[in-house]
Amino acid sequence: TNSFGSQGAEGAAAAAHALSLPAEAYGNDPQLEMMWAMKAYQHAEIYFNLISSVDPKFLKLTKVDDKICTEFRKAFPDLNIKVLDPEDLKSEQAKEKWRPFCNLFEGVVEDFNYGTLLRLDCERDYTEENTIFATRIQFFAIEIARNREGCNNAVFERVEEEEEQGGTGGGRERGGGAGKEGGGRGGAGRDRRRGGGTGE
Repeated sequence: TNSFGSQGAEGAAAAAHALSLPAEAYGNDPQLEMMWAMKAYQHAEIYFNLISSVDPKFLKLTKVDDKICTEFRKAFPDLNIKVLDPEDLKSEQAKEKWRPFCNLFEGVVEDFNYGTLLRLDCERDYTEENTIFATRIQFFAIEIARNREGCNNAVFERVEEEEEQGGTGGGRERGGGAGKEGGGRGGAGRDRRRGGGTGE
């Protein structure tokens, strides 16, 4: 399940593409909604394993990371990306501010307005209380900025420290699913850690 992680930037893009179906496409069919939720959860797990395995500053999530990051910080210079306030994404005022930013990437980022899961506190895993629904371009904007501004370093450094103390990281699962800190990844992340295979 962690094969995307070994593919660096292409893996990140493939992981992001795992969420390429909008929730609204499923209507009210509970089975289809559950399938979408499972896809979203798998994407979250893959992304978290990726930032646990590779120094986040070396990650390239799209072909237009620079443009996304520049436009994001131009539109949201003071947004606290370390710990997001849900109101900064979901309030009517926030939606009005996000709309023009998101629309800049229509036709530039595939499926830019499709749904994905985003962590509120970047130092914590994906859990029910630490996850918010966001569009794909919001996910990219915030996570690219978190990687470049060092906010995701805490996840990578915590896993690296645990590996140095305990070996390969077996038995470090905390709960299930996306809450894993590299469980099942073994020590494979060590060779990729300093930028190897990220596609930059």
